[in-house]
Amino acid sequence: MKSIEIFTDGACRGNPGPGGWGALLRYGTHEKHLKGFVPHTTNNQMELLAAIEALRALTEPCVVRLTSDSQYLRQGITEWLPTWKKNHWMTQNRKTPVKNKAYWEQLDQLNQQHQITWLWVRGHTGHPENTLADLLANQAIDEHQSQEKIK
Repeated sequence: MKSIEIFTDGACRGNPGPGGWGALLRYGTHEKHLKGFVPHTTNNQMELLAAIEALRALTEPCVVRLTSDSQYLRQGITEWLPTWKKNHWMTQNRKTPVKNKAYWEQLDQLNQQHQITWLWVRGHTGHPENTLADLLANQAIDEHQSQEKIK
């Protein structure tokens, strides 16, 4: 199986507000940059979508090291998800529905297709790949807002 490194980040201007996601995929010396825009979203949704879209870009099962600056993403997929599924998508108190369920379901499905190690890095501390993922996420927002001004 191929070994891939992925670095993801989400951004939102307002929470909720216009949002973007960015991802850097690295296989050996080859890199691919991905980004996208959502007009009305939250920061957590963009963190999830960055990971989802990066994993969707893989064309075969891979060994993946996915690094994010989102504890929500990392803890959700590695710690909280099994309990949510056992509780029929309710939080631990079994009274509150899990937020962003559709995103978590997609991520869970993709997580099962690959061997993923989920890593966390503190954001905005000069980590080069995290900085690039953040730049891509913000570029997606900026590009869309520029297009809107032209219209």
